[in-house]
Amino acid sequence: MNIRIYSWGLLVVLIGGWEAFTRLSGLSSLVIPTPSAVVEVLWGGLTIGYLWPHIWITTIEMLLGLSLGCGIGFLCGVLLEENGFLRRLLWPYIIASQVVPKLALGPLFIVWFGFGMTSTVVITALICFFPLLENTLTGLHHIDPQKRELFRMLGATRLQALLRLKIPSGLPVIMAGVRVAVVLALVGAVVGEFIGGRSGLGASIIAAQGMMDSSLMFALFIIITLLGMIFYQATIVLERWLLSNHLKGSDP
Repeated sequence: MNIRIYSWGLLVVLIGGWEAFTRLSGLSSLVIPTPSAVVEVLWGGLTIGYLWPHIWITTIEMLLGLSLGCGIGFLCGVLLEENGFLRRLLWPYIIASQVVPKLALGPLFIVWFGFGMTSTVVITALICFFPLLENTLTGLHHIDPQKRELFRMLGATRLQALLRLKIPSGLPVIMAGVRVAVVLALVGAVVGEFIGGRSGLGASIIAAQGMMDSSLMFALFIIITLLGMIFYQATIVLERWLLSNHLKGSDP
């Protein structure tokens, strides 16, 4: 509890210092707006309602890209872990595909999928794919050798070993990849909207930049931060629930 009090106290000090600095330094609000001005714009956007559609669109793009990227990444990780030949064959190409910046591929995705949600979802999915692939491979590979031997002695099939040993044992590592992917999914959605979005929080930031409205840009940054923290905490809750169920299921 004390840590939380100190954390909130630090936030108050930082905001107070920001407010004092902007008022006393004489800097233009175009450079750094005051926190009070940012809060006023944020409150107005939420109460009037014009920010909610953009929040909703970014949330949908994030969730779709996260689900698609994590799902494909998990399945590919399982497949590559179970098939050593495919892993050795495809791994160099997977690495090569990941070193290409997704932002650089944005214009190409716009040509293929057009402006709007589809391009953003594809970019988000590509960003989320590799953390799940890598963590799934790691989680499924580093299994207790004694447990592997026990399953082999009991005559378990590869599918049984996968479903009852490898995936449950690798769940903490896999969920760590999900946590990373959640953060990257929001980044991917916003960046995708920078490139080809017509609406959403990223597109709103570009619009605010065009209007030289720094207060609105900071307000949008706050919304993006809060959105990311909400989904990150939700992922932690899901992880604890899955791990607790796994532990209960493993009890004799």
